Amino acid sequence: MPGSDDTFDFGTTDAAPGTAQRETQARAGKSAGVGHRARLRERLMKGGAEALADYEVLEYLLFAAVRQGDTKPIAKALLARFGSLAGVLNAEPRALQQVSGVGETSAAALKSVAIAARRMARSEVAQKPVLGSWQSLLDYLAIDMAHLTVERVRVLYLDTKNRLIDDHHAAEGSIDEAAIHPREVIRRAMDLGASALILVHNHPSGNPEPSRADIQITQRIAEAGRLLGVTLHDHVIVGREGHVSLRAKGLI
Repeated sequence: MPGSDDTFDFGTTDAAPGTAQRETQARAGKSAGVGHRARLRERLMKGGAEALADYEVLEYLLFAAVRQGDTKPIAKALLARFGSLAGVLNAEPRALQQVSGVGETSAAALKSVAIAARRMARSEVAQKPVLGSWQSLLDYLAIDMAHLTVERVRVLYLDTKNRLIDDHHAAEGSIDEAAIHPREVIRRAMDLGASALILVHNHPSGNPEPSRADIQITQRIAEAGRLLGVTLHDHVIVGREGHVSLRAKGLI
């Protein structure tokens, strides 16, 4: 049942076995489950990042919440529902609990992995000049934004050495002057003592290609920044299908 207390219903046999037979089956099932978990653990420890398929990674993550039984059906159901491992880890807990066998404990276990991944990626960005670790920045943005179901606008404010001062959540919704005004973006830069910024937003459709509104607001912010000595390094649009840099497209 959706929202169950982290148990999984394996169904019933056609003829109910006797007590001795049930006990024998339970012992055999438990032994097989322990063996499977041990084999997965050994492959994980010895084989590196590609040792496990995506559903096996989810199986292993679910072991902590589902103490006994086969987690493979739950893992495969999660992938079928959310499309990918990243989609599962970025899903909201309530959505995860719509999948049979996933309760609050399992949803929390999966959510904690997503949080850890974001913090690891952010630490790679925070400690280094952003322009010198561009791929780390893109990885961070993809982890954090590619699977959002709403459009979100962020402004990354940088110091004179291009280190991150502030990762500002500027707005939710379509990127236009009703949501994010160039003057306010630059005013915050002045308040922070930032010398540069990177504009970021996501496309929930998955396609990161810029719209006319994306291009127009980018050019207005770039112009407002030039007047006050604040450089717009780039505007990065993130989607499930990848990312687009407006600077790389020659639009800044």
